[in-house]
Amino acid sequence: MSEGNSVGIVLVSHSAEVAASVAALAKGLAGGALSVPVAPAGGTEDGGLGTSAELISAAAASVDRGAGVAVLTDLGSAVLTVKALLAEGDELPDGARLVDAPFLEGAVAAVVTAATGADLDAVEAAAVEAYGYRKV
Repeated sequence: MSEGNSVGIVLVSHSAEVAASVAALAKGLAGGALSVPVAPAGGTEDGGLGTSAELISAAAASVDRGAGVAVLTDLGSAVLTVKALLAEGDELPDGARLVDAPFLEGAVAAVVTAATGADLDAVEAAAVEAYGYRKV
């Protein structure tokens, strides 16, 4: 599959290091997932903890290939920031969607599923399904 028609994935965390690490782990567990555009959007512009509408918007634009963008978040204000961007209507690419999924497990499921060429609905479903992953 070419990167041209892949669902993009944005990982929004309060920490740039966490967002980048989850992105690297998800891509690594998906065999490198070279066909899947994944962008971390963590922390603030000055490198602090928090969320940045500008960083999220830029990350979403960087992974948009026309097949939709799945946005996964870690905690409360990250969710609120993404919701505000979606409400603005022009801050995120058409087809961008906030995905209600666990951050790490959902990111892995989303990247693995996107690597198969799945559409945005399937990527979202796989990420949401990660809520049911049991460890015992």
